[in-house]
Amino acid sequence: MGKKPYKCLECGKSFIQRSNRTKHQKTHTREKPHKCLDCGKTFSQRSRLINHRKIHTGERLYKCLEIHTGERPYKCLECGKSFAQNSSLTVHGRIHTGERPYKCLECGKSFLLNSSLTKHGRIHTRERPYKCLDCGKSFVYRTQLTDHQKTHTGEKPHKCLDCGKIFSRLRKMLQVELTPCWTSETPPHSRENLSGS
Repeated sequence: MGKKPYKCLECGKSFIQRSNRTKHQKTHTREKPHKCLDCGKTFSQRSRLINHRKIHTGERLYKCLEIHTGERPYKCLECGKSFAQNSSLTVHGRIHTGERPYKCLECGKSFLLNSSLTKHGRIHTRERPYKCLDCGKSFVYRTQLTDHQKTHTGEKPHKCLDCGKIFSRLRKMLQVELTPCWTSETPPHSRENLSGS
């Protein structure tokens, strides 16, 4: 592989070209300097703004080669589940065969999807591209940032069906639902903080 002399000072990830590092750094700052004059939506990259503008002009980005009939012609011979695309059937088939073709060279863990391997790799590189704009804390996965942001907004979208208590994180609610909401020895939901956030 070629040398990667351009290093991100935020997470340590390196790039062959300076322009790629510059684009990458915007994932940390959430900078979106390219603004659509029609609707006000902003973008981190000019190319994304150009593609977005086609929504307003009516120009189609891609010509669809398939008719959207809802047809699912690719059927799994193992379980009968059907798919619209052959590639989706191929990925699904790995559930039955146990095949995990994407292997981490650092720790040996294997994955069904290349995208899952890429996300997993952040554990080893310590890359945390998802940064909270309120407090600056960074996260490996977007879902972690989304969960964290609820601590700032106070949003609690998950409700216990037994007692009605609401939670900001689904994991916390499910953890509580594994234990009774009320026993004679334990008040409702006193065990909700057994594991860390």
